[in-house]
Amino acid sequence: MNIDFDKNNDGLVPAIIQDATTRKVLMLGYMNEEAYLKTNETKKVTFYSRSKKRLWTKGEESGNFLSLVSIKNDCDNDSLLIMVHPQGPTCHKGTDTCWAEENEASFGFLSELEGIIAHRKKMSEVEPELREDKNSYVVSLFDKGMNKIAQKVGEEAVEVVIEAKDNDEDLFLNESADLLFHYLILLKAKGYGLKDISKVLEERH
Repeated sequence: MNIDFDKNNDGLVPAIIQDATTRKVLMLGYMNEEAYLKTNETKKVTFYSRSKKRLWTKGEESGNFLSLVSIKNDCDNDSLLIMVHPQGPTCHKGTDTCWAEENEASFGFLSELEGIIAHRKKMSEVEPELREDKNSYVVSLFDKGMNKIAQKVGEEAVEVVIEAKDNDEDLFLNESADLLFHYLILLKAKGYGLKDISKVLEERH
């Protein structure tokens, strides 16, 4: 790997640390060539500490090491993207990331949709006359209970199978979206989410 450690006068390049599983950015550090070589040798991420003026292996005091998965160079050869498996919180303040975020997998818009469904579930636990949205379809499903929610998932699954045998791609995609939407509701009704299903799939892999 061709890394331009001479581009900056201090011989350092920024190293962005990302969780290989959740894809969350955990922290930013700096490496010189010696830190880079030690990281590859030990498989534990090592930085050059600008405050301590020496090499510093993340976790050398706390035990919260960053186990190396891979290192990628950027297009200008002057910054690194390092994928890791964190062994505990990354930030020295005890949080998962240096931005005080939880290190959980994000599924893009589906995670946002899960949040909306979770809010609707809480709304269903409020007396009907006190609800902010009295015409919510999702709330009405939670009101009707597990059997109705499970039934809807079954109905949507059948629709997907039917459309899969046809040639109308638009209908197939729409029915697939309906199935996934209702499945997310079922997961929430059971107290689970996509991260739980992802974990099961990872364990099978």
